[in-house]
Amino acid sequence: MSSDSPMRVTAALLVIGDEILSGRTKDKNIGFLADYLTAIGIDLREVRVVPDDEDGIIEAINALRARNTYLFTTGGIGPTHDDITADCVAKALGVSIDHDPRAVALLRERYPDPKDLNESRLRMARIPAGADLIDNPISKAPGFMVGNVIVMAGVPSIMQAMLENVTPRLKAGVKLQSVSVDSGGLPEGIYASGLGAIQKDHPDVIIGSYPHFDGQTFRNQIVLRGRDVTALERAKIAVEAMLKGLSENDKTIPL
Repeated sequence: MSSDSPMRVTAALLVIGDEILSGRTKDKNIGFLADYLTAIGIDLREVRVVPDDEDGIIEAINALRARNTYLFTTGGIGPTHDDITADCVAKALGVSIDHDPRAVALLRERYPDPKDLNESRLRMARIPAGADLIDNPISKAPGFMVGNVIVMAGVPSIMQAMLENVTPRLKAGVKLQSVSVDSGGLPEGIYASGLGAIQKDHPDVIIGSYPHFDGQTFRNQIVLRGRDVTALERAKIAVEAMLKGLSENDKTIPL
């Protein structure tokens, strides 16, 4: 199914931060976003991790937003000097950026004493022109959506809250359905060519084989995913028939 199919909505995730690449911070957002988007009918097609480098961030933004319905970003919208995501998004989209009165008002709720709302904290109110704010019920500093770029915090709890709030603005495609077929003890090396042939015959179905080792034995699950239930069922029947036709003697080698 082509990426421009009306049944399909795609997304990319750009994870921004030196701390992710150094290993100091362990990313918890990729898996959550993948599960969340799949559940609402959006395919997460690619993930890229980049450091706090302006050129690298801008290049990634422009590449990923051009080939996906949506680009989500996490990280780099805090109060410190290395939080440069908002400025990079503005440059990538060719728009201006300044303190947004709506964002400033939200921060004033968080910091009612004027002396607490210092210049560093005001950096979190810098929003590209034309952006819609994304509510942040936890710390008030908003995310934003401009064009098809959705900018969120890197802190998982805040990111998740922002994601909930931006979801009503997103269009969704037809959800992927999935079915699994156990290989019945057959190793991948035995059924790999047959599975490849079935994939060619059923291009609207995504077919993958996933080994699992429980410490003693391998078990292989063949997972089929698709939006057309009839096509999915036909592919499943073809896989089951292919496996049934293989020799019981082929169950001796794990892969």
